Amino acid sequence: MTDKEEVKLFTREELKTRNTREDAVMVIHNGVYNVTNFLDEHPGGEEVLLEQAGKDATEPFEDVSHSSDARSLMKKYKIGELVEADRTPTKGAYAPDWNNDQPQEQGNAWSSWLTPLLLGIAATFLYRYLFA
Repeated sequence: MTDKEEVKLFTREELKTRNTREDAVMVIHNGVYNVTNFLDEHPGGEEVLLEQAGKDATEPFEDVSHSSDARSLMKKYKIGELVEADRTPTKGAYAPDWNNDQPQEQGNAWSSWLTPLLLGIAATFLYRYLFA
């Protein structure tokens, strides 16, 4: 969808029934995405997408911490946006700041393995101290 094209608007009500394998549509950050053709390619399996089809999937999408590549890929599946009356304000952790320069993601990746490593080292020393 380019900026010059007119944006197609959808209501939440009309999207509720678009939750099948043949027509899977979801809302993420007030954008409407048709993921039907992505079901077989989704790394997490089609069940994950079908579970959210017809609904607002913003929170589950953000909870998984999708990569910047995944966020970039989803642009090709965008078919429109929610009408103004059905939009949800985006704030805090769910604000769609999808640029590739996100130091926060790298910080999270660093701490995701550093904490368990330090706990393992501490447990090793404690074990040796108590049982040596």
